[in-house]
Amino acid sequence: MDPSHILKDKVVLVVDDEPDVLDTVADILDTCHITKARDFETARQYLMSFTYDIVIFDIMGVNGFELLKMAVKRGFPAVMLTAYALTPQALEKSIRLGAVSFLPKEKMSELDDYLADIVLTGSKPRWGRLFEKLGDLFSKRFGSDWNERNKFFKEFEETLKMKEKDDG
Repeated sequence: MDPSHILKDKVVLVVDDEPDVLDTVADILDTCHITKARDFETARQYLMSFTYDIVIFDIMGVNGFELLKMAVKRGFPAVMLTAYALTPQALEKSIRLGAVSFLPKEKMSELDDYLADIVLTGSKPRWGRLFEKLGDLFSKRFGSDWNERNKFFKEFEETLKMKEKDDG
């Protein structure tokens, strides 16, 4: 799978209050048409005025969860990209609000692979696959039993397993 081929000409909105993050994402997604926003209000205006294949939101600094709600309402697949809000609570909230993916900024160099996977699945969430890829990182950050301690994640993972059986 060649992510640059799959993502070619996709229209992507990237929202982060850090200019270097915006530039890095634009470099990684160099075959896409990138729109950048550094604050909530600019991002809100873009979300309400244009159509995007994928939107990428930071959580902190730009009120990413409110932007996520708007994106979901408009039908845009949304990816949360965060460093400081890398917590089980932020992951849970992202899932509940309709994000299709949640990535730590330390994995930003792999963003094109994650987005290509989203495009290939018709913009549907791939949480099981994400947990497989990032499970070790989440366990390191959240504690080895993070998903067992939280009722939401226990039930969510059971639902994912049942869905995989039905799809398989």
